[in-house]
Amino acid sequence: MATVQSSTSSSDILASLNTQARTGSSGLVSTSEDVQNRFLKLLVTQLKNQDPLNPLDNAAVTTQISQINTVTGIERLNATLETLLGTYNDGQAVQAAALIGKSVLVGGSGLALVDGQARGGVNLAGPADDVTLTILGAGDNVIQSERLGARDAGSFAFVWDGMTAQGTQAPAGRYRFAVNAVRGNETVAAEALQIGTVNALVRGQGGYQLDLGALGRVAFDKVQQIL
Repeated sequence: MATVQSSTSSSDILASLNTQARTGSSGLVSTSEDVQNRFLKLLVTQLKNQDPLNPLDNAAVTTQISQINTVTGIERLNATLETLLGTYNDGQAVQAAALIGKSVLVGGSGLALVDGQARGGVNLAGPADDVTLTILGAGDNVIQSERLGARDAGSFAFVWDGMTAQGTQAPAGRYRFAVNAVRGNETVAAEALQIGTVNALVRGQGGYQLDLGALGRVAFDKVQQIL
């Protein structure tokens, strides 16, 4: 009995499939469903025309089917992740919009003295036995130094009444501050936090940003505390 000789092996199916998976007949990228359809057509064609004396390798075909299922699963997972990311971004926008008009603590050492009062914050990496706040003026001149006592790890806010070390009222304007924290004989890492008022919500490439006016824009996740 004459048989139809097939020169297409199971590896040829995979090679052809991978080539077609990258671009369709129109040159556009194919979806996993297109890849599956092409794979099944190629497989059925090869089964119809296989050489009975040299049948397809079952293990190779099984491996190819598993690979196709993996591609489909990854595509569906990516689609799900994109949906979840979109939902997360929408939720972040709602939360960030609620901050408009409110004061927040973000990284920075600036202090704005207005009407005899200036507010700032500190973020401690660990608990401290003693935290010292130093107010600095032009040329980093020390205006005031104040001990804030023991503090737990995390962020907290403070208020400076504008009084200098000489007991006089400092003029309104921009100042800076430095923080020193210790626990026993060890230094505790302390990050200076400045206060800004949220003026607007701006969408950026990396997500939503808060417009803090003169302090610029900061990412939503950089907010240490809402006041």
